[in-house]
Amino acid sequence: MEASSILIAGVGGIGCAWAHRAHQRCQQSAHLALVDADEASFKTGENIHHLRLGHALDSVGCAALPPLAEQRMRGLNTLTARLFEETELVILLTGLGGGVGTGAAQEFARQARQSGAIVLAIAALPFSAQPTRHVLAMEGLQRLESTAHITVRLSLERLARQARERGQLWQMGAEWVEDLVEGLVRTLMHMGLINLDLMDLRTIVNQTGEATMLVGTGRPDDPRSILESALKAPLAEMDVSGAKGCLIQVEGGLGMTIGQVTAVADLFTSAVDEDAQLIFGARVSEDLEDTIRVVTLLSGIQSG
Repeated sequence: MEASSILIAGVGGIGCAWAHRAHQRCQQSAHLALVDADEASFKTGENIHHLRLGHALDSVGCAALPPLAEQRMRGLNTLTARLFEETELVILLTGLGGGVGTGAAQEFARQARQSGAIVLAIAALPFSAQPTRHVLAMEGLQRLESTAHITVRLSLERLARQARERGQLWQMGAEWVEDLVEGLVRTLMHMGLINLDLMDLRTIVNQTGEATMLVGTGRPDDPRSILESALKAPLAEMDVSGAKGCLIQVEGGLGMTIGQVTAVADLFTSAVDEDAQLIFGARVSEDLEDTIRVVTLLSGIQSG
């Protein structure tokens, strides 16, 4: 795949911040779109596109006004059509509960999907102490889930708790998001021992039901620590047992053995349905010395 085939997109303030940091890890393998009504969200650099929701002299933002953000996003469809011309995969990051993320994210996803791209969305849900934002977020989540192929629900409560444990601000403590985006990009951009491609990804995302993604890292001789790392993801509560589709990519250093790959893959697939469709890939990366990283996409999850 070419770098122009993968687009990392941030919608709204927190989405733009996360997308920019994720893109810095893999900027030679993807391009970046930043969508907001606030110019403070826009960063400069190679392969970065800015989509401003409103005119530069317009002082009216989109705070708590999802319909306005959606309308303005729809008005940019000529620009996005050019942006999506060569795009095959969109990784969309956003926060729900405000105006821009709630309104514009699903419209951006709709336009991307209409162009033929696979759309994987990571949507942060507001804190429980913000009931008004929570109502807006649930409305936006329903629309985003009906538009994107995969929508991962990120819990800001869990994210903030983990950030406090590391002595970080939660806004800056989203290494999990960056790890997942980098893992997805590397999975599809580089050849491996066992190759994965967009056709494999399409097979999994087309499963009926809910879906989520995980990323875990650890030592090659301790596969359970890799699984435990993945299960600490700051996701909203979801029972992934019984998933009908599972795509798993194992990536490790030069010393990684087939036995280690098998042990990790067996652990990560043990909870899925016995008749689940499994697609597996593996690759060696010189920069992952004494480390294995696993990216997993689970689909066909039936909510209770």
